[in-house]
Amino acid sequence: DLVDWRKPLLWQVGYLGEKYDEWVHQPVDRPIRLFHSDFIESLSKTAWYVVFMVWAPVVLYLSWVSYTSLAQGNTRLFSSFTTEYSIPVHKYYFPFIFLLGMFLWSLVEYLIHRFVFHMKPPASNYYLITLHFLLHGQHHKSPFDSSRLVFPPVPAALVMGFFYGLLQLLLPKVLGLSVFVGGLCGYIIYDMMHYYLHYGSPRKGTYLYGLKAYHVKHHFEHQKSG
Repeated sequence: DLVDWRKPLLWQVGYLGEKYDEWVHQPVDRPIRLFHSDFIESLSKTAWYVVFMVWAPVVLYLSWVSYTSLAQGNTRLFSSFTTEYSIPVHKYYFPFIFLLGMFLWSLVEYLIHRFVFHMKPPASNYYLITLHFLLHGQHHKSPFDSSRLVFPPVPAALVMGFFYGLLQLLLPKVLGLSVFVGGLCGYIIYDMMHYYLHYGSPRKGTYLYGLKAYHVKHHFEHQKSG
């Protein structure tokens, strides 16, 4: 092979250069080690159920905070620009704001997946190749490494912190939180679905069976599409 599987792969793949793109899209059925440090390596892997156990309680708690805050009747849209024409945001709007957050998550995930996760890093750029492999290339190289099928909580928390801060800057505090918690719920569903499409056994003819077949084709036939 072009790499030494006995050593962490993350620091090797950048040297593959023009061979990287073809190599990373030739799947293998074996676990991958990314880092030298056992501690950092442990933070890069997780079991599927940890995602649900960690983030589902957060969704429930933040949903309660959002709803009770909206119920106070103090949240108004555009209030930072004008008080005369600002729009009150009632507690009854929360389910729709929540669904908006789920939709925005789905859109953001699609854009990141297509244009970042599936970029073709320049053959001469060691660091971009390394970054691509860290973000998504390792999943395509070893699509059945069960410890790397969902996003580990620690790096996930950093990404979520960024989006939370962005929403707090763009929207009134409670409104931003309501959108964020909907997006967080969408993320949980997405990660659980992704794991199931790799390891689940849906009944033939069902919607999930078709979805699994579609995702398998993405990994083994048409990795630049679907």
